[in-house]
Amino acid sequence: MAAQRPPITCHVLDTTTGRPASSIAVTLTLLKPYGPSTPLTATTNSDGRVTAWQHQGGGVQLQEIFDNAAEHAGEHAQMVWALKFDTAAYYGEGNTFWPEVELRFFVKPGEDHYHVPLLL
Repeated sequence: MAAQRPPITCHVLDTTTGRPASSIAVTLTLLKPYGPSTPLTATTNSDGRVTAWQHQGGGVQLQEIFDNAAEHAGEHAQMVWALKFDTAAYYGEGNTFWPEVELRFFVKPGEDHYHVPLLL
């Protein structure tokens, strides 16, 4: 049986090389309605994608955080999430103007999946 896709995934492409950006450390944090949550972490794969998240210490998984926040936010409220990409480590310290890229986005309760792209 295939693993279930998490409710939030992302994809990073490096426009300087025209290729996927692999091995970028990424954190995902719920900011609202009751955040900030403990960040979940991942590293982009060889295709520049994050398709699974890890919670340090084996804590609450993303689907549970997502479901609890949706329940807490109510039917019409929006959740605010943040994705942080460690671009300094990817390009090398001092080789980029942007040492970190953070994207904040809204999620509506009841939606099944959000895929967040980033072009570097």
